[in-house]
Amino acid sequence: MIQKERIFDLTPDLHAEGNVIYWMSREQRAEDNPGLLCAQQLATVMETNLSVVFTLTGDYPGAVLRHYDFMIRGLHETATSLHALHIPFYLLVGDPPQRIAEFIRDHGTGTVVADFDPLHIKRQWVAAAMQSTRAKFLEVDGHNVVPARFVSEKIEFGAYTLRPKIRRHLDRFLEILPALRPMDSHAALPELFSPGDVLDSLRLDRSVGPVDRISPGSSAATETLEVFIGERLKGYAEQRNDPNLQMTSDLSPYLHFGQISAMRVAVEVLRQHPSDADSEAFLEELIVRKELSDNFCHYHPGYDTTSGFHEWAKKTHEAHRNDEREYVYTREQFEQGATHDPLWNAAQMQIVRHGKMHGYMRMYWAKKILEWTESPEQAMEFAIYLNDTYSLDGRDPSGYTGIAWSIGGVHDRAWKERPVFGKIRYMNYNGAKRKFDVQAYIRSVNKL
Repeated sequence: MIQKERIFDLTPDLHAEGNVIYWMSREQRAEDNPGLLCAQQLATVMETNLSVVFTLTGDYPGAVLRHYDFMIRGLHETATSLHALHIPFYLLVGDPPQRIAEFIRDHGTGTVVADFDPLHIKRQWVAAAMQSTRAKFLEVDGHNVVPARFVSEKIEFGAYTLRPKIRRHLDRFLEILPALRPMDSHAALPELFSPGDVLDSLRLDRSVGPVDRISPGSSAATETLEVFIGERLKGYAEQRNDPNLQMTSDLSPYLHFGQISAMRVAVEVLRQHPSDADSEAFLEELIVRKELSDNFCHYHPGYDTTSGFHEWAKKTHEAHRNDEREYVYTREQFEQGATHDPLWNAAQMQIVRHGKMHGYMRMYWAKKILEWTESPEQAMEFAIYLNDTYSLDGRDPSGYTGIAWSIGGVHDRAWKERPVFGKIRYMNYNGAKRKFDVQAYIRSVNKL
């Protein structure tokens, strides 16, 4: 059974009667998926039919062809896996709450199992669907190793406050889930969709094309994990902040689209690297830092604006609002990597060309946007636009929280006061030079 702490009843006053739907959204996989397993278990106990539904809109905020291509090709693999188990998968195109509500009414649905997602738009979709139907809605957290609602009922100040709460429950929630069972159904399955046909049919922003270097889907995610554990995890603790060494896991796009489970990643890392410095450093990022981001976005409605900053950060920004900026760039200049700083330009070109940016460079990148814009508000706007548009793992709690950390000191403390930055942690070109070979990084990006 799926642990009860992962399940949150959004409609406690409603009694479920009828078929079961798993409304797939954040967890786009057939394997290690608590929400899907919960839905199957409910359908089995209630002796009703199970359907998996994905609602697709062509105007998701910040998403472009790059993201749709990666997501839809990954979903095709998931749909194929489900059909092999005789579990029907429906791809519904249009306004998500409207399309799911129509499906609920047309298919005699009594219970909808939805993925936990802290972002505004996903919560709005679920709320709108609940208002227009009489189905029972359950939310299942299949994204966090320790469920976000369970581990904390408030916004956490930083990693040091959330870490002990996660560690207290980690052993209980680090588990390998059972595999899906084939469904006993003789009904005809819906026809599998063609990824190309779906992409062609959508009215979406096609200005940013797909990334050829990263293959989508759960199989590719598993292969990427195996390569990371076998070839790059050793030495991770000391070398992960050098972008020239390519020590990163490359898993963030797969985690963002739910094509692999963070729980599965953690279990495999610990199985092959039990209790060493490298696995501890990686799991700090995979679990504590990632789940801190979900906590921030879930409990603070201003996660993507300056209203999400601590009071000390708001005050220091206000005190330095009128400081003279040596450089001020437009959004288009940032987008084109046309600043005076070749290191920043290289980081921007890495995300434009490759759909990803090294973690250390993301911090430097965002902090320089603060330094070279007219205000913290504009810095947040530009950084979120660039990250959401070009990064495969954009439009994600980790992205919004990382930008808020860099620009607004979220989950950080006050530092030595400086012009423009105030007491926000400072980073500069010379500091990067002390950490790694800056010119080698610039040359490597230019070869992409």
